[in-house]
Amino acid sequence: MHAFRNPASGLAAALLVATGAFWAAPAAAAGPAASADDIEAKYQRDRTLCLTGLTHQARGDCLREAGAARDEARRARLGNGQPPSEYLENALKRCQRLPEADRADCEARVRGEGTQRGSVESGGIYRETRTLLPPGSKAD
Repeated sequence: MHAFRNPASGLAAALLVATGAFWAAPAAAAGPAASADDIEAKYQRDRTLCLTGLTHQARGDCLREAGAARDEARRARLGNGQPPSEYLENALKRCQRLPEADRADCEARVRGEGTQRGSVESGGIYRETRTLLPPGSKAD
C-alpha cells in the first residue's frame, strides 16, 4: 500500500502558522521598545505574509511597507497602536471647525470613544458617538 500525502496540507499548515503570526504580532508589538531581534522577527513575519499573499496589498507594496515599518521600529518611531501625537492634534484641529454643539462629540470620537466600524481598505472608518436626550428636548 502506498502512502499518499496531499501537498495542499503542507500549504494549509504554513498558512495557518502565518495567519497566527499575523494576529499575534500586534500584541507583541504593543509593549515597551522592541529589541533588534524582536524588530527583525516582526519584519520576517510581515515579509512571510507578503510572500504568501495573505495581505490585502500587492506583494511589492506589502514588502515595501514591511521594510518601512522595520526602519521606523529601529528608530523607535512606531506608535505601538496609538496614533502619534501630531495625528491627534491634527484631528482635534479639524473638530474646531465644527459648530460648538457638535465639537465635543467630534473630539470624543477622535479620542476613541464611541464605536468604530469599517477600515481604510474597505473605503473608510466610521466613528459614532450617541447622545441620549431627555424627552421633550430639541435636537439641532
